[in-house]
Amino acid sequence: MSTTITEEQPVESRRDADTSVVLWVALLAGLSAVVGGLSAVFWASVVTLPTWRIDASSSSAVMSERGVTQIVSADIWFVITGALVGVGLGLVTWKWFRPLGWPTAILAVAAGLLAGVVCWQVGQLLGPGSEAERIAAAEPGSVIPAALRLRAVSALAVWGFAAITPVLLISSLGPDDEDASSRRRHPRRQPVGSGATESGTVDERGVLTVPEETTG
Repeated sequence: MSTTITEEQPVESRRDADTSVVLWVALLAGLSAVVGGLSAVFWASVVTLPTWRIDASSSSAVMSERGVTQIVSADIWFVITGALVGVGLGLVTWKWFRPLGWPTAILAVAAGLLAGVVCWQVGQLLGPGSEAERIAAAEPGSVIPAALRLRAVSALAVWGFAAITPVLLISSLGPDDEDASSRRRHPRRQPVGSGATESGTVDERGVLTVPEETTG
């Protein structure tokens, strides 16, 4: 009976550890989604959208040169938001999952990308909507705001890179946990000082001389 119990205990402990990791990963995914949604609100509020003007003569949509330059502002603010949010998620991931080792970096990238995708999709929903439908229904002389959208999808990489950056920096510049644990298991022996000891004396060359025991 005792043998069966001792064999089942490590299996149960591993299952509990795996379940705990899965729960923490799910919590990280939920946190990333929430942060991504909040980032979308910020992204939609700070971006100045350019406008289309419906030409009365040709009934075509025309955008000014200034409006063309404002199109890039949506991508710029998306990158800035991703850099700030990604660093925060990376720090949280390191604090929660650093005992796992190298998978922490993968989790950090995944958290950053998930937040970026949520910010992208929710931000487009918060925007004025599709340009084609609004332009088609607009009257000549009307001014139609452009849609809030991410034109450079590669900007998502900033979210993942920003999230993994603190993990890599802290792991490379911080103390090595394995070395610390090894020092605790195998403490360094103190050097034998000069002078008398319980079993003998140490001369100037560091040689220990043990007196011979006398037999009665």
